This record gives sequence, structure tokens and C-alpha cells, in this order.
Amino acid sequence: MPRSPDDILAADRKTVWHPYASFINAPPVFPVQSASGVKLKLADGRELIDGMSSWWCAIHGYNHPRLNEAVHVQLASMSHVMFGGLTHEPAVRLAGRLADITPAPLQCVFFADSGSVAVEVAIKMAIQYQAALGRADRRKLLTIRGGYHGDTLGAMSVCDPVTGMHDLFRPVLPEHYFADRPSVRFGEKWDASDAAPFERLLAAHADDIAAVILEPIVQGAGGMWFYHPEYLRNVRALCDRHGVLLIADEIATGFGRTGRLFACEHAGIAPDILCLGKALTGGYMTLAATLTTRAVAEAISAGGRGAFMHGPTFMANPLACATASASVDLLLEQPWQARIVALESGLRAGLEPCRAMRDVADVRVLGAIGVVELNRPVDMVRAPEEFVRRNVWVRPFGRLIYVMPPYIIDTADLATLCAAIRDVVASGIVTAQ
Repeated sequence: MPRSPDDILAADRKTVWHPYASFINAPPVFPVQSASGVKLKLADGRELIDGMSSWWCAIHGYNHPRLNEAVHVQLASMSHVMFGGLTHEPAVRLAGRLADITPAPLQCVFFADSGSVAVEVAIKMAIQYQAALGRADRRKLLTIRGGYHGDTLGAMSVCDPVTGMHDLFRPVLPEHYFADRPSVRFGEKWDASDAAPFERLLAAHADDIAAVILEPIVQGAGGMWFYHPEYLRNVRALCDRHGVLLIADEIATGFGRTGRLFACEHAGIAPDILCLGKALTGGYMTLAATLTTRAVAEAISAGGRGAFMHGPTFMANPLACATASASVDLLLEQPWQARIVALESGLRAGLEPCRAMRDVADVRVLGAIGVVELNRPVDMVRAPEEFVRRNVWVRPFGRLIYVMPPYIIDTADLATLCAAIRDVVASGIVTAQ
């Protein structure tokens, strides 16, 4: 017999430790019984419109028949097999698909378990590449403030050291270089001086920098900041000038979220290393990939140890790879660009009225990303409850109330989602005192 909602919550409080939460003074959680389309059905029968795509990954919504079929078909042959010394068709097919749709120089695919691990892989690739070329002193990374790249140690070391979530661990993390965050917004007139701090820092320390790592165009969990594509073009040119690799972390932005298949396309550049995750499997299971060029892969393979020193246990899991291929095919077979344009238009219309509200500092929209920035931190106990009362699922952080809904959301549900945000912000009850 299924447990009651109260029994689930009681058992949860006894044993489960949720992300970014205290165990002894945990914020409220809401038991989910099922999910379909853009709706989450709670154990008490209420339905919520999901504005988060389950942390940005469920781009096709939930319980999609094409993805369900891919799981069932693959499960009938094998759910998992180690990737050391073995290979299989789902991984080979997915690798070829990713090489085909990402910027042209990226032809070598290394699979990982999660976005954070994909970043760890990228950092290791860059350092091992420089060492293979006889530049072993190049072990540092250069990034920009306001970034977020994951919660593992290497990834944490390139997250913003001041505004990020990992200051407690700073004493044990490698120290890297941080340039000022780009200030010219996406869509504004470009000012060449915006890239000057980055240029000076890279020039001063190029001899010990292995790579630059950044989130192209959209900084995600570090602040939902959208910056000018020209900044990224400048970064690419400066990396080339100084012999430094460029790592693009597209874990949040990949697969259409910004209106381009990959955010790098806004600037017309290709990185040397590309990190993908989140939407890769359409939110069905964890999988990530780190892509690089043949030049990088061949240098690592020809120098030093002659092998890249990384190997996750669940690397290239067949179930995940099969589902990822189905998700990519599903995306590209549909008019996804038109959907993103419609989503952007709906988010602009729905969220713009917040700009005139008392507690609001800014409203910004790009592609299928909508952000309302407040003047004060969000009350993370009360805010989710207020959104659930309005039958939507929105999980703010810091001073940001934001949404990244599934691409399949219809006009009515998107309007309901935006109306709930307007209502909660206007009530003034979500900002912590």
C-alpha cells in the first residue's frame, strides 16, 4: 500500500539529506507521486506546472513516449557494461551524434557521469595537454567572476570565490585566476573596454595558465547573468594568442536553452573543450560528455603517459546513451527554435510587469530563461510554499526568482507560471527580512 504524504514526509525527515539544506532544520519539501508533460503530481493530489525542468534538464517534459521507448528497448539488451576495454552501439552512436551537432573542431567525446565530473574531466584534459607539450608549469585556470561549474573540488575551485556557494572550502581548493565579470549585457551596444580586465590578467599570467573556463553567454547558478557575445569572441582570440585552451561549460546552456543549439553559436566561436550535461538525456538519467579537438586528444595521447587519466565507473552507461540519442533526435526533429522564440516572447510579456514592483532590481529574459532579480534575498522557506499554493513549481536562490520551463510548455501554462511569479513578487512576502 502506498504511503500517505505525511508518512513520506516523516520518513524523509528521519533519513534524507536534501541538497543545499540543513539536516536538522530542513526547509519544506513536497512529495511527488508522478510526472507527465509539464506537470508534477504531488502525493496529496495537487498538480504543479514545472518551471524548473528539474534543474534545467527535462526539456521535453516528463514521461515522453519516445524517451520511454528508448529506455525499454535498451533495457531489453543490457542496462550497463563497463567501458574500459569494451564498447557498445549506444555510446558510439551518441558520440557520433554529438560530434556532428557541436562546433566542427570538436570530434573526440569522453563520457562522464554528471556535469561536475565533465568539468573535472575538462580541467584534467587541459592540464595534461599542456604537460604533453612540455609546458608542465601551466597548471592554473582563468575564469570570470559570477560563474558556477559544479560542486566537486576541481569544479568548485573555478566557481566565484566571493558570491559562490563554496567559500567554506576555499582553504583546500586550488587557487586560480578570476577576471571581472562581463558588464555589457546581451543585446546592449558592445564596449571594447569590457574585455580589458580579462586581457590584462591573461597576459600577465599566460605562462602558468592551462586553460580558460567559462559559461558562454549565460552564467547560470552563479547569478543568471547574460553577457555580450563579443566578449566571448575576444576571449577566444586572446586564448589563441597566448596558447591557452578555451573550455566552454555548456552544461546549463546546451541543447537550445538560449535560442541557439549551443550558446557558443551566439558568438560564432568554437571552444577547444566543451562540457555537456543536464538536458543531454532529456532529464531521464545522469550523463555528461566532455568533447575536445583531435589536436588536444592526439597531444595527450602522444605525450607523457600516453593515455588520458580518468575513467568513471558508469562512463557511457548504455541506458543513458540510448536515451540521450533519442532526446537529441527528438529535439532536432521538431521546430525547437520556433518554440524557444515563442517561449522567450511569453516570458518577456509575462515577467516584464515585475520591473515596476517595489522589491525588483531587474528583469531579464534570453531564450527559454526568465529571471526576476530582487533587491533582497529570497526567503527560501516561504517562497516555495507560496508557489506551490499557486500550483506552480519555482525554486529561487539568492536574490533570484527564475524559470527554465520545459520546451513543450503551452501558452496557457506559461502564462499561469508567469502570473504566479508576478503575484508572489507583488505580495512582498518572499524577500527575507
